[in-house]
Amino acid sequence: MDERALCERLITYDTSAAEGIQSAAGFVKGWLEARDIDVRSGVHKGRPVLAATVGAASGPTVVLHGHLDVVPGRAEQFQPRVEGDRLIGRGAYDMKGGLAGMMCATRDLASQSDVRVHFACVSDEENDDDSDKGSDWLISRGYGGNFAVTGEPTDLKIGVQAKGVVAVRIEVQGKAAHGSTPWLGDNAVLKAVDVFRQIESLPFARESSDLFDRPSINLGRVLGGDALNKVPDSCVIDVDIRYLPGQDRDEIVAAIDALPDTHVAVLFERNPAIVEPDDPFVRALADAVREDSDPVSVGRDGASDAVSFQNAGVPAVEFGPTGDGHHGPEEWVSIASLESYRRSLVDFVHLVPKALGATRLRIA
Repeated sequence: MDERALCERLITYDTSAAEGIQSAAGFVKGWLEARDIDVRSGVHKGRPVLAATVGAASGPTVVLHGHLDVVPGRAEQFQPRVEGDRLIGRGAYDMKGGLAGMMCATRDLASQSDVRVHFACVSDEENDDDSDKGSDWLISRGYGGNFAVTGEPTDLKIGVQAKGVVAVRIEVQGKAAHGSTPWLGDNAVLKAVDVFRQIESLPFARESSDLFDRPSINLGRVLGGDALNKVPDSCVIDVDIRYLPGQDRDEIVAAIDALPDTHVAVLFERNPAIVEPDDPFVRALADAVREDSDPVSVGRDGASDAVSFQNAGVPAVEFGPTGDGHHGPEEWVSIASLESYRRSLVDFVHLVPKALGATRLRIA
């Protein structure tokens, strides 16, 4: 079964729901075990976690890390279809195409004896709960390493930076009045919209860096008003802020909290991800990516579980196949890029010993 067929099979599982996640995890485990790869399975917070180790018994260790879960989609999105080079379906790009490539790469790397390779698969990456993730659970059980690649969509570029995340809930206070005399009240819903516009105008929102034009700020939810004929006296908005590496998360929250008539609570947060472009593992991966003369050029707007590895002291990059439309109605992955992706991962692992030798870095 090649990368395309494997990706198609993974798409058929509705892994936005518990039953689909369990079935997909069983398929991944069975596929690897049918190829003589021992898979350890566990459950973390009710969701399956899979891990396997191939290659060397010791020495430099690389983690190929992916996730099974997807955001919800329509029923037809779990019926993969092909249009030219595009394999279309929920999760094709984020990240069942990448996961399929990693599964095939793990199979291909089982016979080499220079690098230890962990295959790590979780099913809670898309979950809003950012505490004690499945990736953290795996790392705590020995599936860290010297370098990690998480297969998030990057179009065969190497994501050496990712924005941090701070999701905030903002309560905005107004004054109630009869709906027929709105001038006697202070409409909290309208004030909340104005608060959001003020956030967009704060100094941090206008900063940029080498890899990012600006932070990302999204108004995700508005909850306000309890009667049609009443001026709402309170409103709650949830705002998703993706801030740049180097910006101070606490200063951002404090600046929002200082806005008039507001109270801010942090819903969840993730640190920015940063890996030095001249890291020997990064250079080895760059040398393995044949489709691009300068693949180390991506800053990721979205966050991922790569941060779990970074928090544990393991440098981690995001690297995935080509596509578009993740979380959207026409998500797709390039069929041709799936084979290129698997080959790049395999070549990368074979290049690691030489890259480490060139830097005179010794890893136990």
